[in-house]
Amino acid sequence: MPLKLDTRLPRWIRKTPATRTALALVLGLLAVPLLASPVAPQKDKPIKGAGVEVTVTPEMMGAGAVSSGVTLPPIPPVTGSRKNPVASWGKPLPYPILIADRRNNRLIEIAPDKSIVWEFPSPSLKVYRGNEDVNFSADGKLLAVSEEDNFDVHIVDYEKRQLTWTYGMPDRRGSGEGLLNYPDDAHLLADGKFLTADIRNCRVLIIDPATNKIATQWGTPGKCKHNPPHELAHPNGATPLDNGDILVTEISDAWISRITREGKVLWSVKAPGIRYPSDAFPTVDGKQVIVADFWKPGRVVIFDPATRKVTWEYFVKDGEKALDHSSIARELPDTGDILIVDDLNDRVIVVDRKTKEIIWQYGEKGKKGFKPGLLNYPDGVDLDVFRDWKSALKK
Repeated sequence: MPLKLDTRLPRWIRKTPATRTALALVLGLLAVPLLASPVAPQKDKPIKGAGVEVTVTPEMMGAGAVSSGVTLPPIPPVTGSRKNPVASWGKPLPYPILIADRRNNRLIEIAPDKSIVWEFPSPSLKVYRGNEDVNFSADGKLLAVSEEDNFDVHIVDYEKRQLTWTYGMPDRRGSGEGLLNYPDDAHLLADGKFLTADIRNCRVLIIDPATNKIATQWGTPGKCKHNPPHELAHPNGATPLDNGDILVTEISDAWISRITREGKVLWSVKAPGIRYPSDAFPTVDGKQVIVADFWKPGRVVIFDPATRKVTWEYFVKDGEKALDHSSIARELPDTGDILIVDDLNDRVIVVDRKTKEIIWQYGEKGKKGFKPGLLNYPDGVDLDVFRDWKSALKK
């Protein structure tokens, strides 16, 4: 029976094809049982200087520089904000969604009617490849993008469709100045600084794009254990909240912590029922936490951090409704339904809050592609509440 590495090894290992292939060979030959839980990866010593060059595999290159080929409509102006969004489309999806289509090396925005309204194919596979998380800036005009296995993060100008800033060195990992080691998650804060979780360096960084300097660092490279904010156990999520606090998600032992911008830990709890937490978010009312389990079968839970009580859960063991390494779950404004990125099923779905049925889907389960209606390992998502695409498209 073939070994199923994807259900047993940490996300950063599973997403590194060369490592995964080598491990499969070794484990297959030795018939060694796989780890029973998502134990933290082996600690790397801090890497200085120019960093360490990595081997680029065909899987990391994905489908290359591809486009859906559709004629895109004109971009409407920004007229909404997160607090005052544009007109809702209602069920099943209230707003267009921007997807980081990882192995297609592109960002793509899908309207609720499943039309493609915006797209950003890679301008250069050397510099821009494997985009895995994407989020709008506070004004909706810029995009923060992270690329784990390209070891860099970016800012993209939405309207110009241009790459305007990069931190990290493509294809080189490290912890020295200007280097990252598997950066996951990307947000532009209200003051213009860039937030990311640098997984293998066991740190969360706030970088000033104006100076390319680290303004804030939580965690210490080489010290990968849960002791926030001084030490972090392989963080893969750093989500800013409305008041400036940050939710930090740690892979090891499924820790989620709320930390102020000044570095004060307000609370720190283990996500209930989650093996491999991925990018925790607040619920729409800000009172609870929603988090996806990057596992097979995947799971999504909403819980109260004060009591760890689960108030909602989506979990299906097999079949069409089952998740395969779900990386992000968000509670949708206006409807209360749940948006889920179902990575290895190559789809993004909306699950009805009450019935737990899939009521909207983009991408086909297990079918990779870049033409309209298809995705290739989607890994990040954000809502476009800024532009009135509904009126622009006359829907």
